[in-house]
Amino acid sequence: MRLATYSIPHAAADSENGECGVYYFGPGQGGSVQANLDRWIGQFFEADGKSSKSAAKVENRSVHGLKITTVDVSGAYTGMGGPMGQPGKPMPGYRLLGAIVEGSQGSVFFKFTGPAKTVAQNQSAFSRMLDSIGPE
Repeated sequence: MRLATYSIPHAAADSENGECGVYYFGPGQGGSVQANLDRWIGQFFEADGKSSKSAAKVENRSVHGLKITTVDVSGAYTGMGGPMGQPGKPMPGYRLLGAIVEGSQGSVFFKFTGPAKTVAQNQSAFSRMLDSIGPE
């Protein structure tokens, strides 16, 4: 279930805003960390049409005793699909910063997507938000 959606104003060089969605499905729900990483990374393709999997950066860290897995991936984004989960028209030059926070009541998912310059301009704010997360 989507808890919140934040519109992130676009950088001067971009024409589209970014979006940060926050999701929580309940204890044991929402899929595994790896399944979500694979799905998010799978929504991006390189200029040559190949998967962005090899270029994706996945990291693990702990914040206030909570395990957080992050992903950073860029390329042509197809995750803006319509009904029935069909991939959307590829949007070149996009980037995703994702985070999965594992808590005792279930995981919380953060998915920040947008034009690469807009995401880069807001990357430190995204990181500070993750650093502020605490246990239930």
